[in-house]
Amino acid sequence: MEYTNGLVSIVLPVYNVEKYLPQCLDSVTKQTYRNLEIICVDDGSPDGSVEIIKKYAEKDDRIVLISQKNQGLSGARNTGISAAHGEYIMFLDSDDYIDLETCESAVHEIEKENAQLVMWSYMREFPDKSIPKDIFDAAENETLVFENESMLSLHRRIAGLTGEELRNPENADSAVTAWGKLFRTEIIKDNGCLFTDTKIIGTEDALFNLEAFCYIKKAVFINKYFNHYRKDNETSLTRKYKASLFDQWQELYSRMGKIISEKNLPFEAALNNRIALSIIGIGLNEIISDKSASQKIKRIKEVITSPKYKKAYSDLETKYFPVHWRLFFTLCKLGSGTGVYILIKCIDRLIGK
Repeated sequence: MEYTNGLVSIVLPVYNVEKYLPQCLDSVTKQTYRNLEIICVDDGSPDGSVEIIKKYAEKDDRIVLISQKNQGLSGARNTGISAAHGEYIMFLDSDDYIDLETCESAVHEIEKENAQLVMWSYMREFPDKSIPKDIFDAAENETLVFENESMLSLHRRIAGLTGEELRNPENADSAVTAWGKLFRTEIIKDNGCLFTDTKIIGTEDALFNLEAFCYIKKAVFINKYFNHYRKDNETSLTRKYKASLFDQWQELYSRMGKIISEKNLPFEAALNNRIALSIIGIGLNEIISDKSASQKIKRIKEVITSPKYKKAYSDLETKYFPVHWRLFFTLCKLGSGTGVYILIKCIDRLIGK
């Protein structure tokens, strides 16, 4: 087929990232694919990020700077969506970066397969090492194509893991990130797909993708680690205690359930599994709070004995889990706040390594 060399809009929300922004902008402006629109949304950043963007914009007229009062990550991404003119759109967090051939490879695959979406794997970047994150079981550099039943299965994975996927419960969110994907812009804009404020739902990517994937008939996965997800940014939203996270996630699951119901998607079990596995996220959030150990244990016990979570892990199929995960959910069923707290502390240490 004849390739169109279509414009790619890259949406970069920017807030308090002056330490990391040059590496991010270098990775974008030096892409081997040149037909780019680089939309930097300054979300009221209090540091020197805007000045850095302006310096880059003086040398590269593909950079568009939009400044707004702080609306959070979701609001900044939505502003970027509204401003995008490209045939394709991708999101990149401005404390992360991408390989230089990312856009060229993604556009080549989306056009070759006449797909609506391309996905790829990523590297987790720690101060002293890089650890690859595999999203699917695929050979090095292998390309997977999803359509019909396999596309439905991919869509279901956004809702949650099922069956043998539960052998690796740590992969529950590996495919749901907004970044690591190239969309046809029409999928997003024509169907009114926008990000919901994290103040309402806690984390926004799963809900956004669950909706967007309703309109995707064909997707491609490239087994290359194009994105580099920084794990050493202490100002990242993922390392801040969120006092309202439990309530926000209840709203998230309610909205995900509504989409599943309205679209008549067979994803109820997958969503139930997501809710059960989210006990880990709730626990990790609690242990970085300033509360005492006894207060943290009390709060974790309240969560694991709440009706919604009791139902979720009671219905969870644990036969696929590794031993330590089966132990974790056994402690949940026993209502052992102390046992769950200790295991979550261990998980936190492992994540930090």
